[in-house]
Amino acid sequence: MDNSAADTFDLSKTFADLGLRADVLEGLTKRGFKHPTKIQAALIPVALQGRDVIGQAKTGTGKTAAFGLPLLQMLDRDAGFAALVLVPTRELAIQVAKELQELGSFAKVQTVAVYGGQPIQKQLALLEKRPPIIVGTPGRVMDLAERNILPFADFRFAILDEVDRMLDIGFRDDIRKILGKLRRTPQTIFVSATISPEIEKLARSYMKDPEKIVTFEKSLTVSQVEQSYFAVERWDKKRLLLHLLKKETPGLAVVFCRTKRAVDEITEYLNKHKIEAQSMHGDMYQKKRDQVMGNLREGNLSVLVASDLAARGLDVDDITHVVNYDMPEDPEVYIHRIGRTARVGRKGVAWSFVAPDQGELLTNVEMLANVEIPTTTYTDFKPGPVPSDVTAMREHDAKRKETAQTARNRSAGPEIPVTAAVVDTTMFPDGIVPIALPGRRMGGRARSGRR
Repeated sequence: MDNSAADTFDLSKTFADLGLRADVLEGLTKRGFKHPTKIQAALIPVALQGRDVIGQAKTGTGKTAAFGLPLLQMLDRDAGFAALVLVPTRELAIQVAKELQELGSFAKVQTVAVYGGQPIQKQLALLEKRPPIIVGTPGRVMDLAERNILPFADFRFAILDEVDRMLDIGFRDDIRKILGKLRRTPQTIFVSATISPEIEKLARSYMKDPEKIVTFEKSLTVSQVEQSYFAVERWDKKRLLLHLLKKETPGLAVVFCRTKRAVDEITEYLNKHKIEAQSMHGDMYQKKRDQVMGNLREGNLSVLVASDLAARGLDVDDITHVVNYDMPEDPEVYIHRIGRTARVGRKGVAWSFVAPDQGELLTNVEMLANVEIPTTTYTDFKPGPVPSDVTAMREHDAKRKETAQTARNRSAGPEIPVTAAVVDTTMFPDGIVPIALPGRRMGGRARSGRR
């Protein structure tokens, strides 16, 4: 491993040093894992002791395995409902369940994902077998509990993954209801990239003397991410994005936009200019979202344009570039965005487009992440004209053409009225005037007025 990987992994330890069973270690060996990341090395032994834990680690440093491996160790394959893992989005539910299922392939501990946007009957069929680990979004978990499908009293473990994002997107009430209905002494683990006062307040209410684990000293962003920003006017962002994608040719880029409308507009713009891109946002049907995620994981996609909520499940190792097309107002969102690249020791690039009036947003990010983000300029990118100037020029040109046309009309003089010829229709039957009469060579002749 290179020096940058040493920032993520604890190279002084192997997973065997953490007290994991042989069948759990087999699942790790199958996936090629030898050394734990720092959050894994710190959190797993504490969790195996039965302690409540708050784990804070940078995005992309293996938090899923950090809480998942202790579950696989402590749960029996025939335990029935035992561990509830709450996640903020459908995509993350699918990804976490898939990873836990793969890690537990030798321990034979089953995991099922439950989330909205999928026919509930399919999920009910899977839940009939009472799998030990349930991974779900708070909304769907509450729905299943109200149907008496998920008995909260049976769960001995509660895991809140990316708890900061769940609180940000409005799951506060559901989380409190779920934690309040679990058995009185479940082992509870919170994992998050950031720890806010609200998370600490939640921990005081529902955790017992939790161990707080922080696995970084300075920057909240991983050192393998090469961060930079471009000072750019809003009307030039599309052109700059197109320029960068064509010039740098990233392997797999994720472009973050603030609104669903912007996601669709940018996707259409890139495809129009021969950059194959697909979009993902909250208004898309689950089938379409699954299709996009499939293309992403199979390497059939080079550019994904996404909203923040839709991108929460992007646990894909091959993302090389992240583009903050719209700077987030919440600096914590920036941390999560760029955490989509440089996964587990890899290197990545993060570009941010900063408008002239967004300096404060950039400063807030730098203060939270404790990092100075350098500016970058492209000498071969020429900014376009100001839209208001273009509009004024077009209006001036239209007025000039109108003035010229008026002058031409005046020089042509007044129009001479044309009087239609008066035709005497009394000599024709019923007053109907024929368009033409047969020529004399055809035997025709002028008719008289007599009958």
